[in-house]
Amino acid sequence: QVQLVESGGGLVQPGGSLRLSCAASGFTFSNYWMYWVRQAPGKGLEWVSGLNHGGESTYHADSVKGRFTISRDNAKNTLYLQLNSLEPEDTALYYCVRSPSGTLGGDYWGQGTQVTVSS
Repeated sequence: QVQLVESGGGLVQPGGSLRLSCAASGFTFSNYWMYWVRQAPGKGLEWVSGLNHGGESTYHADSVKGRFTISRDNAKNTLYLQLNSLEPEDTALYYCVRSPSGTLGGDYWGQGTQVTVSS
């Protein structure tokens, strides 16, 4: 069965960095667009970053452009999100999402990893 397992979250000070990972299994990872989606406390979902099958096309929300970098290793079936220059507003639960269509919609979601930015 399809599984997406996120890791790498934690507590970090403003201005700090984190690297999130998403280990995928149960499907041909290299055939799918993948996204990171976050949900801050009391707010809706925000599609943060996305990456196509081969890693050539990306999507980034305006709120993270220039600070977050998405990447993938298809040989390891793993998706990454490098978070730099973190701000308190980046505090959220970050989900890894599979997108069959490549658009901002997914059919399988991981359980999420918590990122907390606080001094």
